[in-house]
Amino acid sequence: MFEGTIVALVTPFKNGKLDESALLNLIEFQISNGTDGILLSGTTGESATLTETEKGRLFKLGVEAAKGRISIIAGTGTNDTKSTLKLSQIARDAGVDALLVITPYYNKPTQEGMFKHFTYIAKRVPLPLIIYNVPGRTGISINPETVARLSKIKSIVGIKEATGSMKQATEIFKLCSKDFDLLSGDDFTFLPFLSLGGKGVISVSANIIPGKMHQLFTEFKSGNLEAARKIHNEIYDLHSAMFIETNPIPVKTSLGLMGKLDTEFKLPLCEMTPENLEKLKVVLKEYNLIK
Repeated sequence: MFEGTIVALVTPFKNGKLDESALLNLIEFQISNGTDGILLSGTTGESATLTETEKGRLFKLGVEAAKGRISIIAGTGTNDTKSTLKLSQIARDAGVDALLVITPYYNKPTQEGMFKHFTYIAKRVPLPLIIYNVPGRTGISINPETVARLSKIKSIVGIKEATGSMKQATEIFKLCSKDFDLLSGDDFTFLPFLSLGGKGVISVSANIIPGKMHQLFTEFKSGNLEAARKIHNEIYDLHSAMFIETNPIPVKTSLGLMGKLDTEFKLPLCEMTPENLEKLKVVLKEYNLIK
């Protein structure tokens, strides 16, 4: 159902409010460069500090801007099942195409608790649901066996796997049907995931190099493995630069330097250190993204 390059879009702010004009321009930038889907209110979109009202507005604007040209996925996961349900219903009412639901963070549910959490949402909001596993953020990891159980629920269609573990990805791929979408949640593992049978990536770097990320996917799908490998190696240093500070600080700063938004964050995220900013500028210049 979902394949190719899906951008985990940043959320632009101006004077403390959602910058709607910049958001619409970012969406057009993605569509014009071949991106296959847009995730709103993911980790890169500062979901942890967006209010419910801001998320609802974000989903509505995204759907209106897309006009059916590209899939809009709403990040609706929280560490509370009832709150996740409410956000998922808001996203459904806004007309999004799918939900991305993170494993509940901080309270560390058991595997059975996670199974019940995802099942509860899936049975009440009949939209395609993608599980999001990112233990570096949440403190827990969903086991491949639990993913396999959840994959039997019709509306649970895939997983964004951000452990970086090819062992974990392989086990999920072996346990689930071929129709279950295995998506890399880590730009570094995009190509390895494709080689394992993965369908694509939910990407940070696609915010600034959407065309190049999409090209890697199309080269692989066309059987041009050497060309895909060349792109993978070519953009490796740029991926690294996107994580010299906590995501989304570097990628949002990059977009600011490229003139696509105001570099504004919600606390506790803040501006880059001067030293890291200079390092980022060097890399962006090497990739001809800024002068």
